[in-house]
Amino acid sequence: MKIERFEDLEVWQLARSLVKSVYKFTQKGNFSRDSGVKGQVQRSAVSIMSNIAEGFERKSKKEFIHFLYTAKGSCGELRSQLYIALDLNYLNQEEFQGLYQLSEKISKSLAGFIKYLKSRLED
Repeated sequence: MKIERFEDLEVWQLARSLVKSVYKFTQKGNFSRDSGVKGQVQRSAVSIMSNIAEGFERKSKKEFIHFLYTAKGSCGELRSQLYIALDLNYLNQEEFQGLYQLSEKISKSLAGFIKYLKSRLED
């Protein structure tokens, strides 16, 4: 399948799913009332998805790689924030694990994609 739009990228689709899940969990209980942590968790998740899209639209492999690194950094930021949510009992262990594992999967996908694009920089 030829990738013509950022929406065609599996990693962007995974990031979209992550954002949906993050918003679902941040709208419950004490999580919904902690605007600081809630907003930070939401922003880092949205940043992953947005940076993949923005980098794709730049139409330059070098710039795309830069934005994919930014998205990967946001994955790490989100995982760190998920620990805060777990420690504050905003998420239970199962909810934490689900979000953490999806973020980690996205991070690994981004790393593989970056490696692939770097190998094709001369093309």
